[in-house]
Amino acid sequence: MKTKVGVFFGGISVEHEVSVISGLQAIDAMDDRRYEPVPIYMAKDRTWYTGEKLLDIEAYKDLDGLLQEVQSVTPVPAENGGVHLQKNPVPKFGKREVAHIDVAFPVLHGTFGEDGVLQGFFELLNIPYAGSDVTSSAAGMDKIMMKQMLRDQKVPVLPDVWFYQHQWAGQQASLQKKIEDKLGYPVIVKPANLGSSVGIDIARDAASLETVVDEAFAFASKLVVEPLLSDITEINCSVLGDTEEAETSELEEVLKTEDILSYADKYQGSAGGKGESTGTKGGGGMENTDRVIPAPIDEELSAEIRRLAKDTFRILGCSGVSRIDFMIDKSENQVYVNEINTIPGSLSFYLWEPAGKDFTTLTHEMIQLALKRERNREQLTFSIDTNLFALQGNNGKGGKQGSKR
Repeated sequence: MKTKVGVFFGGISVEHEVSVISGLQAIDAMDDRRYEPVPIYMAKDRTWYTGEKLLDIEAYKDLDGLLQEVQSVTPVPAENGGVHLQKNPVPKFGKREVAHIDVAFPVLHGTFGEDGVLQGFFELLNIPYAGSDVTSSAAGMDKIMMKQMLRDQKVPVLPDVWFYQHQWAGQQASLQKKIEDKLGYPVIVKPANLGSSVGIDIARDAASLETVVDEAFAFASKLVVEPLLSDITEINCSVLGDTEEAETSELEEVLKTEDILSYADKYQGSAGGKGESTGTKGGGGMENTDRVIPAPIDEELSAEIRRLAKDTFRILGCSGVSRIDFMIDKSENQVYVNEINTIPGSLSFYLWEPAGKDFTTLTHEMIQLALKRERNREQLTFSIDTNLFALQGNNGKGGKQGSKR
């Protein structure tokens, strides 16, 4: 009997379209002898939909028309495990459920998909799900939290200054001085919890810093500022596994057109970058980025990056597949972890194919890791059978006030 896999994609983040592409790529890659993928699309108004028409990438060009041809649904827990996709609104007569899923496979990038929010929803639905859990997703999405955890474990990251919007509004002069004293110019300003290079820009002096910070606050309420390295090589490495056992993919050097890797560089680059093999029908996605695979670096540096990638994955408690992005400061010959993507674009399949693992195998192993985590969690105690109310006298009004015994 096939395992029914609900592939969740879309979402309300700025990475919505990229998520659609990644989700359809994953569905196309799944082994149809083992799995029955069920597409579950989250529209930008937060409504869920399912239906065969969602599998046609061309249909998204007329989104309003597409949504008229598919079924609005609400995921609800099923009595015997898994989740039912219930028609929305619920009909008074006839069948309420459109489909049943045994495993959730999230491919929502960015806010409300990659940051632990969706993972928490799956936890409440009590369904196994692929990828990192709530805590590791949240830590990986927040660049500041991620860097603090890695710095604590001696993993090299760039120095930074971070602040909330209300702090900038009330303490701009002192924060600007802190940036100048600690980092100097130029600096790169980033929203703390967005991906795909959205909201990122460079400040080369005090005047441009104010402008760039104000623009970045349109995307997030917390920012991180780092020094802009002038001569770097950007290397990416994917990791697959969990905290018990993990493996690394082939490395890539990502080519860019400006000082920072832009959204256009990532998703609108020349299809079939140097040395890449895509092997997907989905089109688009991170595999379109201009890149060199394998990265043209020596074995010693390659080994260091692989080690740091595994360390980052383990320290953050990740599972499934992630992509860790590195910067090599060529002037100092120093490697820095830049960020982690716990649901990377195209699930980084293009880094695994050169390493001998095709996209079908990648999705299979991600699903098996989800089921493994569920088996392990079933051994844990999450609640204790007790009734504190029965211990209270006087209709629940007795006992010492404030007592926790």
